[in-house]
Amino acid sequence: MERFIENAMYASRWLLAPIYFGLSLGLFALALKFFQEIFHILPSIFSMAEADLVLVILSLIDMALVGGLIVMVMLSGYENFVSQLDIEEGREKLSWLGKMDSGSLKMKVAASIVAISSIHLLKVFMDAKNIPDNKLMWYVIIHMTFVLSAFAMGYLDKLTKHDH
Repeated sequence: MERFIENAMYASRWLLAPIYFGLSLGLFALALKFFQEIFHILPSIFSMAEADLVLVILSLIDMALVGGLIVMVMLSGYENFVSQLDIEEGREKLSWLGKMDSGSLKMKVAASIVAISSIHLLKVFMDAKNIPDNKLMWYVIIHMTFVLSAFAMGYLDKLTKHDH
């Protein structure tokens, strides 16, 4: 009975495979939204104010960062929790594949969230004249929460690796 339960629990990791595949569909949706935004601004590019163009570009950068985060979580999560990726010999392979454990993945996700939050905060600051002060304060507080959380996670990770 014990062997059956252990084998069933180990096999259940495959329930994550469709979830990671679903992230690839999310990446596809993000790519469609990215190019929709590009095609949306192209006709008015010459009549746009510089600040508006910068805001659009920051949104595109934001989408690119989220896309990178999706790829990182999708591929390294699959490799860490489901199965190794079998990439044919001679095919291009991402240098970090197979090298990112769940701890380093957690740190990269935290750093990506801080970067995404930073871009969002920059967009908010560029439009600060139209945003009430109390909302600006909350944007900064939320961003600093992300920064402090990432810092604390990194510090704890360093402490635990140092002890080993």
